[in-house]
Amino acid sequence: MSAEATNPATPAPATPSPELSASPPLSTSLERGDPHEQGVPPSHRRKSRPRIDLRRLGRAALLGTTSRDRLPDAIGHVAEAHRAHHPDANMEPLRRAYVLAESSHRGQMRKSGEPYITHPLAVTLILAELGAETTTLTASLLHDTVEDTEVTLDQVREEFGDEVCYLVDGVTKLEKVDYGAAAEPETFRKMLVATGNDVRVMSIKLADRLHNMRTLGVMRPEKQARIAKVTRDVLIPLAERLGVQALKTELEDLVFAILHPEEYEHTRELIVDNASRASDPLAEIAEEVRTVLREAGIPAEVLIRPRHFVSVHRVSRKRGPMRGADFGRLLVLVNEDADCYGVLGELHTCLTPVVSEFKDFIAVPKFNLYQSLHTAVASGDGEIAEVLIRTHQMHKVAEAGVIALGNPYAPPSEEQSDEQSEGRPGVGGRPVDGERVDPTRPGWLSRLLDWQEGAPDPDTFWSTLREDLAQDREITVFRADGGALGLPEGASCVDAAYAQYGEDAHACIGARVNGRLATLSTVLKDGDTVQLLMGQDPASEPSREWLEHAHTPAARIAIQRWLAAHPSPVATQDPAAREAPETPETPAAARPTDAYAARPTDGPSARPAAANAVVDQPGASVRLAGCCTPVPPDEVTGFAVRGGVVTVHRVECAGVARMKSSGRAEVEVRWGDTTECRVTLVAESFGRPHLLADLTEAIALEGVAIVSATVEPPSQQRVRHTYTLQLPDAAHLPGLMRAMRNVPGVYDVSRAQHAAAATQ
Repeated sequence: MSAEATNPATPAPATPSPELSASPPLSTSLERGDPHEQGVPPSHRRKSRPRIDLRRLGRAALLGTTSRDRLPDAIGHVAEAHRAHHPDANMEPLRRAYVLAESSHRGQMRKSGEPYITHPLAVTLILAELGAETTTLTASLLHDTVEDTEVTLDQVREEFGDEVCYLVDGVTKLEKVDYGAAAEPETFRKMLVATGNDVRVMSIKLADRLHNMRTLGVMRPEKQARIAKVTRDVLIPLAERLGVQALKTELEDLVFAILHPEEYEHTRELIVDNASRASDPLAEIAEEVRTVLREAGIPAEVLIRPRHFVSVHRVSRKRGPMRGADFGRLLVLVNEDADCYGVLGELHTCLTPVVSEFKDFIAVPKFNLYQSLHTAVASGDGEIAEVLIRTHQMHKVAEAGVIALGNPYAPPSEEQSDEQSEGRPGVGGRPVDGERVDPTRPGWLSRLLDWQEGAPDPDTFWSTLREDLAQDREITVFRADGGALGLPEGASCVDAAYAQYGEDAHACIGARVNGRLATLSTVLKDGDTVQLLMGQDPASEPSREWLEHAHTPAARIAIQRWLAAHPSPVATQDPAAREAPETPETPAAARPTDAYAARPTDGPSARPAAANAVVDQPGASVRLAGCCTPVPPDEVTGFAVRGGVVTVHRVECAGVARMKSSGRAEVEVRWGDTTECRVTLVAESFGRPHLLADLTEAIALEGVAIVSATVEPPSQQRVRHTYTLQLPDAAHLPGLMRAMRNVPGVYDVSRAQHAAAATQ
């Protein structure tokens, strides 16, 4: 059964107690109308309801069904919470779902001894308090019937329709008998695929896990730890990505208590000590903020939002000794978006702002729908209070995430249609023309669904899923065509290529980031513009080096799959180092060799004929410097060296400046009538197959002979080619350089600029 638990009235010692928790259990906090009113002065608290006694619900469940004209007593709390968010909701599906669930689970008991029906009731109550719509609650009541009873999906579909049936099927576990050790990862894979079509599947799963975690104390310690680790690695990140903060924070605290009991106990003591203080600096700052906003005429509700256990633990590790205002934050709720900025202006004007703490998540919402202004203000005695400013609707979405959207796939209302016609996006990315879209909008769910299809086995899927979900911050980069790509923080150009082109990214040869050439290993930042340069060769293939720079599962799996399918030595050799066929224009010297041993020298094979340059010194011989390889019509100068030789340099050569500074006298040099010349060119390129052959062909088509050529070992997907060329006419040089630049993959061609020899 899915709900192995103990009596919630007698929690295990590791479970946070409501009286000491900085953020009370959801069923308590949301029943009070607002989850963050703990610590608010009594005059500002709303009327509360007593905590729900699940044992009493268990006894009520044993009473069985009731007459058709009234709801069973056992789901009265669910109905009350549901009507608070949806006053006009039809309760008949809930009544019928409860009757079926209660009769199906009758006789089944949880490990705590409670009737099993208390579990689906508690899960449904959690969702009702968060504002889930009727279909979700109906499926929640039935979520274990197909898995644990004789009820079939066909029966659920016949009685409640396709939507409820889909949600129930989505959260139903796969049988261990059929899948063995792969049952858990394959169940999550099935659940994620179902979530891709309807995010309400994951909403039910998160609420289901929360109730099981609340009541986990009866399990063996090793099983508690195993469930807590899966919750930490998979479900908490999913709750974060879906924006369901109310579930995420309580799950974090429960996991913290199980996996880190000593640190949890230390944090609990910090919270208890702070609660026993005579004064509350956060309450004093809250009153000051109320006064400022009242005098400014801005209607606002100012609440104290206590930090939950994990948040207190993180702050204490980051800041050291905790001060009173560190145990919570102020929450300012207003009616309109514009009021948020009005509140911000008043606080920064009348109080001392901590500018470094300001963040605007209204103009740029987070990837999980979260919107809020974050700032911090300092009191006169040095206490610093963090302040969150948002509208009531933003707060609802911040707490309940996608659950607050109701049914995100329902046709938009007239008001939402008007918003879309005016160019304003409706809440949650409503579908257009019947198309189902990811209501969270950022695309992380779509990316997850894409790469999981390529995961070759359950173990790879399971480990990659945990790694992917650990990347909890999203960035947006913009394509050259104006589109956008959502990527995890730390993604590189390799990741952008596979996100945009899928497996066609194997042909990527480079990128421009914000207009500048960049290697594929370049890490992208939020807001960067990326232009991916794609090769034209159908035989293009990824480099093994790309795996070192691939941050996303989609990129890694695609590269690994290609490498596994091409295990030959050719596939493991870097594309730029592939040997080109020898031709008369590509001698053996053109093969890749050592980067330094292969550099051109001033030896006879590298020197052009001295007749090209004329010096007015009788008996002097002329040599063109190999450091800058001057050719007509370059502006040149000369310097006398040993043996009556004059070396000719381009005037912008670095060697000229050094020799002038050392007092060497210049010799006037001019070009003679001979137009034939020898020049050394350097081509910078991205690595790809057949590049060397294409370059040498382009050179040959220009009627230029290759005297020597070297290719340096590739570095970060960049390859450097050095050619010493014999040109029939110096006027051909600009055209030759253009032809070389036009070879796909080549991004720059320049004249060689080697360091001048010290002897000169």
